Amino acid sequence: MRRGDSYLDKLYEEAAGQRAARNAAAGPAERKGRLLEQLKASLGAFERVGRIRSVPLERVEFPDYVRERVELSVVAGLSFGAYVLLPKKPGGRRPGVIAVHGHGYGSRQICGMLADGTPDPGDTDIYRHFAVQLVRRGMAVIAPDMIGFGERMLQADLDDNPQSPNSCYRLSTQLLMMGKTLTGLRVTEMLGALDYFARREEVDPQRIGIVGFSGGALISCLVSALDERIEAAALIGFPNTFKDSVMSVHHCICNYTPGILEIAELPELIGLIAPRPLFLESGDRDPIFPAEGFRKAVEEIRSIYRAEGAEERFDSDLFPGGHEVSGRKSFDWLKRTLGR
Repeated sequence: MRRGDSYLDKLYEEAAGQRAARNAAAGPAERKGRLLEQLKASLGAFERVGRIRSVPLERVEFPDYVRERVELSVVAGLSFGAYVLLPKKPGGRRPGVIAVHGHGYGSRQICGMLADGTPDPGDTDIYRHFAVQLVRRGMAVIAPDMIGFGERMLQADLDDNPQSPNSCYRLSTQLLMMGKTLTGLRVTEMLGALDYFARREEVDPQRIGIVGFSGGALISCLVSALDERIEAAALIGFPNTFKDSVMSVHHCICNYTPGILEIAELPELIGLIAPRPLFLESGDRDPIFPAEGFRKAVEEIRSIYRAEGAEERFDSDLFPGGHEVSGRKSFDWLKRTLGR
């Protein structure tokens, strides 16, 4: 019996060779422009509303920050909630950060709440309330809810199983059949959240960064690549190679984009952020984004930054831990970078 393992390896190597040949025949600017256009096409197009609609929902005061809840509409026919966290300490227009969650119960998980919206007394889960950590460093933060998680799960999935963890499978497969991707939908909504956030009077639109964890780091990476209003990015628990992570370890279907390897391996996609500041973070015992793949990605991305004369704008941290947020270096790095 002949198995397909070697055939898949052959296809991967052929794609790598074809990418290398195309890259060798083009200059850096041409290559980057082509990659961005191919990336946009691979994600699929979504109809956006003419002007983003926002509806205030609540306002809660804490000793050192205020938490607002707003409803936004970016893609025609959809709306979603987002938390906006604002420091109480006077400071004029502040650096802003888009905080992007991944798998779990949505933005509440990174904003100090349990799934039902009540306060979470601890910060011991993998997210460590990182949106709260950022606002307490003096930055304004927006934490949008990504479709497929928490309040944005599909009713069809909840009807099948009230304990379903997410709606990624149903969303991904049905969008694929219509020539679209779940990643593309999430990126489109996040770009709209950026539009809204940049217009807030508390936010300096010239100093906006993004932080994403796990699947949220995938979205953060692509938003940063596609929109240069993102001044700095911190990607956590996702930077790797496709070969060492999503092609070698079982992952959620939402991590897969049709034809992506014909465009680039993951380090080259992350490198599209160059020469803007970038920080990569991962745990040395992360079982789904292994340390060896992270090290490979760091070296390849460092070479991209070096080629652009921006190596000092790139940093990384392989911390002791698993698939989780650390922030031991990245959050202060982001504060310093956006504070310049």
